[in-house]
Amino acid sequence: MTSTLQPYDAVLLVSFGGPESPEEVMPFLLRVTAGRGIPQTRLDHVAERYLARGGVSPINAETRALADALRTELEERGLSLPLAIGNRNSPPFLSEALDGLAQQGARRILSVTTSAFPSYPSCRQYQENVADALAEVVEDVEVDRIRHYAHHPGFVAANVEAATEAVRALGRAQQHSPTHLVFVTHSLPVDLAETSGPPPWQSPGSYVDWHRTLAHNVADRVSLSVGRDLPWSLAYCSRSGAPHQAWLEPDVNDHLTVLADRGTTQVVLVPIGFTSDHMEVVWDLDTEAVAHAESLGLKVRRARTARTDPAFVSGLVDLMEERAAVARGEQVLPNVIDNGSPGRYVCPGDCCPHPTRRGAPTA
Repeated sequence: MTSTLQPYDAVLLVSFGGPESPEEVMPFLLRVTAGRGIPQTRLDHVAERYLARGGVSPINAETRALADALRTELEERGLSLPLAIGNRNSPPFLSEALDGLAQQGARRILSVTTSAFPSYPSCRQYQENVADALAEVVEDVEVDRIRHYAHHPGFVAANVEAATEAVRALGRAQQHSPTHLVFVTHSLPVDLAETSGPPPWQSPGSYVDWHRTLAHNVADRVSLSVGRDLPWSLAYCSRSGAPHQAWLEPDVNDHLTVLADRGTTQVVLVPIGFTSDHMEVVWDLDTEAVAHAESLGLKVRRARTARTDPAFVSGLVDLMEERAAVARGEQVLPNVIDNGSPGRYVCPGDCCPHPTRRGAPTA
């Protein structure tokens, strides 16, 4: 059977990575923050969050589970291709994964990044890291990637099901104060948000626009599913910059305080900015935000992330087949949640630049 992923002969699942023992925590944090001038006291503070969980971030196990689910979906479609995991900040590193695929004979590799949205840290930085890793590979290897998929029906469906499940688990709120959906994503410096996506960039940038579009569609579908209109808002977590630097707001905990003051009694936290459970989810939301909500008298539930949801996994393989069709020069139609969503199949070279560090090579 001819593979519908031709011309690609391997798949690379690109993830952020994380520590899996107490001894790995500080080396991991030093790799993540290299060149950023983060004080050691700040690193020690962040390390405590990992050490409180035995020094293990859940992200690596989540990535391995996703890789297994993707292999199963590929096999069920008759696509027998090697698939490897390559992490930016922990073993197996990108260079190791690419070298391993090259040793198996792969020369044109399709990458899937475990980040759905455009921005420098969630898109271009990954591509820069892949380019750096390719420079270490002896064989002549080329790497393409699937497009941003936050608006793909598979990712949307996974978030709708998760949010609906959480709303129903809380039960019906008082009529005058329906359950409020708080969609949460990773905060960014405002200047990075403004250069997200392809140019021309406009404030607040594609990063915010993409999240708001997704949140709006998920909220509408959850409201339809539970039979009542649910209010929603977008908030941010994991701010880590200097106090004088402008970051996207509101912070999720500040926002929960505002909602409680307005009379809200029930909240569902929907982590649409994340494809799996990792430290920003299990600490910033499950630990800090849930505790803060409960201290305000709010009933709170955190919706699950997409993880290995069948619709999400199937959607990623659909995107692989779409990208392969584009590489073969075939005409394809965009498959997104509305006609206004971006439909690019290939990120342009000037997509998602760092506002002060432009020109770094990307894969």
